[in-house]
Amino acid sequence: MRIGVPRETKTLEGRVALVPAAAGDLVRRGHEVWLEQGAGLKSGFSDAQYAQLGVNIAPDAAALYDKGELIVKVKEPIEGDLRHLRPDHLLFCYLHLAPEPALTRRLLEIGLTGVAFETVELDNGALPLLAPMSVIAGKIAVQIGTHLLHQPQGGKGKLLGGLPATERGKVVVFGAGQAGGHAAALAAAGGANVVVFEKRQDRMDEMMRLGNNVTALYPYDDLVAREVATADLAVGAVLIPGAMAPHVLTRDMLKGMEDGSVVVDISIDQGGCFETSRPTTWKEPTYVEEGVIHFCVTNMPGAVPQTSSQAICAAILPWVGKLASGAWRDSQPLLRGINVEGGRLVHPALQGMKL
Repeated sequence: MRIGVPRETKTLEGRVALVPAAAGDLVRRGHEVWLEQGAGLKSGFSDAQYAQLGVNIAPDAAALYDKGELIVKVKEPIEGDLRHLRPDHLLFCYLHLAPEPALTRRLLEIGLTGVAFETVELDNGALPLLAPMSVIAGKIAVQIGTHLLHQPQGGKGKLLGGLPATERGKVVVFGAGQAGGHAAALAAAGGANVVVFEKRQDRMDEMMRLGNNVTALYPYDDLVAREVATADLAVGAVLIPGAMAPHVLTRDMLKGMEDGSVVVDISIDQGGCFETSRPTTWKEPTYVEEGVIHFCVTNMPGAVPQTSSQAICAAILPWVGKLASGAWRDSQPLLRGINVEGGRLVHPALQGMKL
């Protein structure tokens, strides 16, 4: 099969879906791989590294999409991509369609088959292609939140870990999956007092084992309001696969936080789990609501493209191989990953979507 890897065009997005070694593996398996010129540069991979492994270099997006049958990219297609997509394309990438009715309509009009990384689901409910980027986003959330708390950034001037004669900072995390769990772990390792809100008992147990400075609680509204009111940093990492994220932090709760506090909404790709969240970009990443700094960038892992590209490629390569083989409809996880096909909404979480 002809596999096309376009250059990512989302604002300050630096990832590439296939690193050279992975592209070379696919070439050795008999596939024809095309890379848009310069697609790997921000991740540290030159066109020459790909070409040495038998990858063809397309001069621009039009040529890339013309050659490709299976289009493998990282982020959802935007205008520069959409004009080149065709009904016969098999698109494999993050889609996050629930909060994006306009994009969904375009994909339905095109009529292609779109398999979303974030909804490829194993029999046990695991989401193997979402997991690596969730880990990175969780860590970035704490790194960014720590930085935004600095006074020159508009923050309250709090050092999360504290030191003798000062109090520790406090971090509240919503959700203890891959993103929330790694956010909690990094915040706890840095010395902050951490409160994690989670509904699953097994995940609460896991969070408690992170250390004596971590508390795991069920998200009753009164507890959430109480804990958030004294938080320096709140991180949202709540997920319903394929669907809009529920709001777990209301505007009224936010009003209880001190001015200069910070919230980071990792769930923003699925609409955001804070009532006051709205999507931002790495070019203009923050805004202030009710005196609280909001960071809601929709492609957080794109800031560390060398790490992110290696991680996502290792996760998706086996599935790219299945898709390219032509026999992929025997794979239940990939079938669960179909979001749109032939002008129809396929994924159950999207079927009631207002378009």
